[in-house]
Amino acid sequence: MSAMPRPVSRHQPVLPSEVVAALGACRGQTLVDGTLGGGGHTRLLADAVGREGLIVAVDRDAAALEMATEALRGLPVKLVQANFCDLPEVLDEVELEAVDGVLLDLGLSSDQLADDERGFSFDSNGELDLRFDTSQGEPAWRLVERLSCEHLANLIYEFGEERFSRRIARAIVAARRTSPIRTARELADLVRGVVKTKTAIDPATRTFQALRIAVNDELKSLDIALRRLPDCVRPGGRLAIISFHSLEDRPVKQAFRDDPRLTVVTRRPIRPTEKEVAANPRSRSAKLRVAERREA
Repeated sequence: MSAMPRPVSRHQPVLPSEVVAALGACRGQTLVDGTLGGGGHTRLLADAVGREGLIVAVDRDAAALEMATEALRGLPVKLVQANFCDLPEVLDEVELEAVDGVLLDLGLSSDQLADDERGFSFDSNGELDLRFDTSQGEPAWRLVERLSCEHLANLIYEFGEERFSRRIARAIVAARRTSPIRTARELADLVRGVVKTKTAIDPATRTFQALRIAVNDELKSLDIALRRLPDCVRPGGRLAIISFHSLEDRPVKQAFRDDPRLTVVTRRPIRPTEKEVAANPRSRSAKLRVAERREA
């Protein structure tokens, strides 16, 4: 019996040429891709640094690392399962003191959205899990099941910036009295039933964002990373971060501006071109900010 083919990533990296240019990636450098995802940025950076260089690619998602193992075979890449906020420990593990640059792409990958078993896609019939590392924390369906109406409303408002958060929370609490909400599709349909919008954005988007941020402690990880990562970069090296919503972009902008270890390179964020957005609609809200490590 022939072996089952390994899954192939369908993810398109956002701002691909802009990322390589922003990091100043060149032969012989050592760089970190702190959010491996589909491996698109990792491959581009590996091509730029060549055999003489090294890319340390980090991700919390075991499935992403498994997929990348074959896809990136033969390239100067070392894969590590970890949270990017633990980069100092990762560098210790691979026996590096500092690197020439770090990239974080804070968006979801298309591969995660396509995984029907984890609930990232609104129309998934799989469990509403939403965790990047399924060995840690609790799945999103448990939050939906156990939190009070007030707590749910506050969470959806704070992490989703959803102005209809109280209406959504009341609908969740009413629905779960009859039947538990266990799948992504069940939650998405419920939100769509109580929130009507005239935009192309799915009404469930902000609620799913809020739950995903909560179960993965995303903002806490980003806050820790913004404090720790500059010390991982050599003087003259760069830190590049791609964000997709204001809850991510604001702290990045503030940290780059206020950290005495950093000099802001991008006074305004780099945005995707119209051509890229047409080819990859998920890139439309991407913002790339870059800072350079000052001399000690």
